[in-house]
Amino acid sequence: MIKNITLAVALLLASSAWAKLPAPSDEAKAKAAEAAAKTAHGNKVADFQLCKSREKVAAHYYKTNGKGKAAPTATPACVDPGAYKPADPAAPAGVAAAPAAVKPAAPVPAAAPAKKG
Repeated sequence: MIKNITLAVALLLASSAWAKLPAPSDEAKAKAAEAAAKTAHGNKVADFQLCKSREKVAAHYYKTNGKGKAAPTATPACVDPGAYKPADPAAPAGVAAAPAAVKPAAPVPAAAPAKKG
């Protein structure tokens, strides 16, 4: 008896999962696109910050333990993504704004050794 009741409840709950959801509105699609753009920009900023911190650590290593050696391989410069700019609301929903020109970041100068005295 308990098995039959459990089966009936499971079938009722499963039928609600088969219901088809309505298509999202244009406003919902725009909000989703804006959220995706913000997330992508946040990832670019995080990548830039990680790149800068790696450069700083490598510069310190080669200054202290590397005995003045240069890095064994050249790495690409870190590229600052700049500030987030939302898409133009007057533009059609499917067309993204052109990305702004990105300037490469200036190389980090090596710090002078501290004087002990």
